Amino acid sequence: MTANNRIVLSSDHAAIELRQAIAEHIAAKGWDVVDIGPVTPESTHYPKHGEAAAQRVASGDCRLGIILCGTGQGIMMAANKVKGIRCGTCSDTFSARMIRQHNDANMLSLGARVVGEGLALDIVDAFLGAEFEGGRHGTRVDMIKALEE
Repeated sequence: MTANNRIVLSSDHAAIELRQAIAEHIAAKGWDVVDIGPVTPESTHYPKHGEAAAQRVASGDCRLGIILCGTGQGIMMAANKVKGIRCGTCSDTFSARMIRQHNDANMLSLGARVVGEGLALDIVDAFLGAEFEGGRHGTRVDMIKALEE
């Protein structure tokens, strides 16, 4: 299986149930889901889970990633420290589409304490259904990439 259809999911303890619902939802749509946990509710540290998922995307093992924590903010910050990652936290479908279309985001972050399951699944669908538009947006994404150097 190529990374084209592979998507990595990870979260901290606050978002296990929502992550599992998302995994089932996108698997039913044909995505090859790589769920790297955690699976137990013991308190865990979101930076290690954001970084682990981001490494899977940055290496090319997975095409995209979805990560979750209580707010979606902390895990997103950790993921964005990995070279090649462009991750945005979204709590609406418009932003989820735009981070793919205009920013070529390769990861989506969600806050399990911010959005409910129904909205989260809609956000995921908007993110996965959008494609990078290139053009003037490509120039801007190249500028973001240059900041990593």
